[in-house]
Amino acid sequence: VQLVESGGGLVQPGGSLRLSCAASGFTFSSYAMGWFRQGPGKEREFVAAINWSGGNTDYADSTKGRFTISRDNAKNTVYLQMNSLKPEDTAVYYCGADQYYSGSEYYTNYDYWGQGTQVTVSS
Repeated sequence: VQLVESGGGLVQPGGSLRLSCAASGFTFSSYAMGWFRQGPGKEREFVAAINWSGGNTDYADSTKGRFTISRDNAKNTVYLQMNSLKPEDTAVYYCGADQYYSGSEYYTNYDYWGQGTQVTVSS
């Protein structure tokens, strides 16, 4: 099983980034997918989740209206479009695969994780 995140980097406040997470080694279309982040000295926190079909999504209050999660089951890839970025969005962003969409806001429910990609929002 592999989850490989990409698309992180340095961006100015108010800017945008699009993260990707390419999955392999499991039946991607059967799993809910989620994005979490972990800032320096902080616990891993929920960012967004999407069910197996893409028909249901969920967001943390801090990202709602600014971030959009989507997936392409033909490409085994989940995306996170991040707009209006703020310095407090700075963190390592991780994607995860959860067999069940219910409870996907809890990182302990996830079966697989990627290695993370750094996002830094700074002027």
